[in-house]
Amino acid sequence: MAFIIWLMTNFRVFLFGSVLPCVLSLSLWTSAAAQDEPQLKLQRTKLSVGMYQINAQLALTPEQRQTGLMFRKEMPQSEGMLFIFEQVAQQCFWMRNTFLPLTAAFVADDGTIVNLADMKPQSTDSHCSAQPVRYVLEMNQGWFAKKGLKAGSRLSGPPFDGKR
Repeated sequence: MAFIIWLMTNFRVFLFGSVLPCVLSLSLWTSAAAQDEPQLKLQRTKLSVGMYQINAQLALTPEQRQTGLMFRKEMPQSEGMLFIFEQVAQQCFWMRNTFLPLTAAFVADDGTIVNLADMKPQSTDSHCSAQPVRYVLEMNQGWFAKKGLKAGSRLSGPPFDGKR
């Protein structure tokens, strides 16, 4: 019986004195590290605009849209992120915790670019759609300009097919 009492006392000290704090610390560290990691496992789709192809990650949930491209250090030139909202509305974006200079294309349901906004990294300046939209495509800043794309250009791909 004394051995059982000793074992229970020492196990409790072991569990709460050393193991549990380590587990909690690891859990908090993992959670904080996850916030600093970019979203790498998002669904993807292929988009095109004119002769140009885009490999777009999809931000479909509120959490994915909130995180967006935060904390990323680089993004290939032909990649971007397409934010898809449930409702057509005026969409506004900012760049807090976003290290890459980006251009946001605010896109109508039929794939037509409504307006473009160049966004400065780590800024809380708001950049909004000129009219209500459901889609916003973020690309590296200058991508649209280098390709001569502007408001009125039309994207095609699964989200926009059949909506013309």
